[in-house]
Amino acid sequence: MMDVRSRSIVDPDRRVGSRIEALKETEIGYHKIESLMQDGEALDYELIGTVVKVKLKNPIQPGATSTFDMAFNSQVPVQIRRSGRNNSEGIDYTMTQWYPKMAEYDRYGWHPDQYIGREFIAPYGTFDVTINIHKDYTIGGTGNLQNAEQLGYGYFDGKVEKQKGKMRQWHFTAENVHDFGWAADKDYVHTSVKVPNGPMVHFFYSSKTANIENWEKMPEYVIKYFQFMEEKFGKYPYAQFSLIQGGDGGMEYPMCTMMLGGGKSFKGFLGLFVHEATHNWYYGILGSNENRYPWMDEGFTSFAEEEFMNAHFEEEKRVNPHVGAYGSYMYLLGIADTVPGFHEPMNIAGDFFKTNKMYSLTAYPLGQLFVNQTRYIVGEEAFWNGMTTYFDTWKFKHPDYHDFIRIMEVESGMELDWFPQMWLNTTRRIDYSIKQLKEVDGKPMLVLENLGDFMMPVDFYITLKNGEVTEYTVPLLMQYGAKKGPANVYPAWPWVEPTYEFELPMSIDEIERIDIDPLRMMCDSKIDNNTWKNE
Repeated sequence: MMDVRSRSIVDPDRRVGSRIEALKETEIGYHKIESLMQDGEALDYELIGTVVKVKLKNPIQPGATSTFDMAFNSQVPVQIRRSGRNNSEGIDYTMTQWYPKMAEYDRYGWHPDQYIGREFIAPYGTFDVTINIHKDYTIGGTGNLQNAEQLGYGYFDGKVEKQKGKMRQWHFTAENVHDFGWAADKDYVHTSVKVPNGPMVHFFYSSKTANIENWEKMPEYVIKYFQFMEEKFGKYPYAQFSLIQGGDGGMEYPMCTMMLGGGKSFKGFLGLFVHEATHNWYYGILGSNENRYPWMDEGFTSFAEEEFMNAHFEEEKRVNPHVGAYGSYMYLLGIADTVPGFHEPMNIAGDFFKTNKMYSLTAYPLGQLFVNQTRYIVGEEAFWNGMTTYFDTWKFKHPDYHDFIRIMEVESGMELDWFPQMWLNTTRRIDYSIKQLKEVDGKPMLVLENLGDFMMPVDFYITLKNGEVTEYTVPLLMQYGAKKGPANVYPAWPWVEPTYEFELPMSIDEIERIDIDPLRMMCDSKIDNNTWKNE
């Protein structure tokens, strides 16, 4: 199905194209189940595409346990995307999606998703993995190495060989993870750095890779990164994290990320690390259903990435570091104006978007803007408190967007269900304008107008001729509250009224200009009507 979809979609991913179809029998990947037992009894099962449907001998009651034993034979494919052997960077084995994985069963039932090229959801558990491999290989991946002393590597230093013979056993354990990835190569260089009050971070990269200096610069920023993430989004709960050269872009797995080689620029390489590592919070620890809601992982991750890069790398700090995502949204609207049917709602499952481009725009910038506009609505204090509360409340529990919004409602004291309904389930557009500034009975009256079909609270700034700038906000009536902060709050705007008129606390002659949301926190689709100037 992945092969057919890759070749038949309107805009094929050039990294895949027809490469799967071209694989030889000795190059393609597969899993073949040889036996499957429940509590010692053989089970009947049916192979349906990439999913195995199993008929249990005995139902598993709430609170009960059952033991399954599966023997399977697999072939590691030549790497096409993310997983496989002998990739273009010369890494021997990138072992991801390398074993039959149990589907998730939750409050919505089973999730037996066919593998078409997007993501998975899976149950959390404890992994105990022993890998037997030739002695010349070094391994990095998910989990904590249990037998470093027996290996004689002192934690991968490779100086003493206590295990005899050509093969080595690597024994890893990991608790509260929903997948296990690893990579192995004969040329791996291994270094590590300890984050104060945080994890030991390991680096595995080929001694033959280009731009090794980019890997050597990473430890300083990795420490800053984990400290930033703990402060802003939640504490990383595991003892280790591994950054591994796996080739082929970047991809997240619990407690590790697979990366390309050294990259071209250090900024780009660092940004890739920050993005992929942040997936451990949203893909890994929270474990949203990324197949159903891709933006809940990619969007939240992109938001955190921009916040970190803005705070720790950029020389000129932006008040709103998400203006790039806003630009992507405007780009989307430009296409939608000329290509009927291109713009699809965000809440379509990842595999079902008509185009790869729409999937990417939805999952990354529009997901990022969902988070940033939530911040715009509830205010700084409620938002940042909500981000850590969301993480602490829902880690290891597979939340969906209702759970996130409910946290933000509690933190802000507002009703917010209208916002995800509009942003996620429709393609409606925001368009607020300054219709008029007039004088009525000697009083300056500002008239705002909603020209779109999407309702939002409206922030506006008044700049006086003496340089003084004051922020104001007009909440929506159905919010049942307003954000706290420096803004002066006007009475609420019932969304059914197309215009909103109110008195300003200064004369028109004192005003230099008035701007609706000049920071672009709200995704207004037309900004040429957002400014009034006293000319």
